Amino acid sequence: MKNIYLLFISFSLISCYTYKVKAEGEEKPQETRKPQVRTDEAAGKMAAARANMESQTSQKTKTSKGNTPNQPLNVQEKLEANKYFKIEVGGKPYKIQVDKWESDSLVAHVIHKPKKILKFHKNQIDQSTIAERRFSQPTADIITVVAYAAIGVGIWALVK
Repeated sequence: MKNIYLLFISFSLISCYTYKVKAEGEEKPQETRKPQVRTDEAAGKMAAARANMESQTSQKTKTSKGNTPNQPLNVQEKLEANKYFKIEVGGKPYKIQVDKWESDSLVAHVIHKPKKILKFHKNQIDQSTIAERRFSQPTADIITVVAYAAIGVGIWALVK
């Protein structure tokens, strides 16, 4: 019985969120939809319009910031407001929620402790260790399967 309580406590402490370092070329995936083709003429017009839009957007991206996918993002672009991150400053790791940027300084607070405000200059933050908190579907699936198995074993123990 003691082992069962220990098992329940350990599973209640597991989080479905993990911290992952964002790769350089990795962006939020855009949903792609396949348009329904009604006629050949309509499909030709749609393809021409789509090609025109793609050329316009590619011109805009070239002229806008000048960022190429090979250039690394700066710290201010990586650390967005109201998101959770794990950063390393001076060799010490911090799990923070970003509040805002005040010129070159990051204003953030420790996760679940809004009164503990931290301020870091952008040069203090190690860019290679910036990890964004993301939901981990495989971890959630494992927890769900284990919970269902535990419920099944509990029902089986009650019936027997």
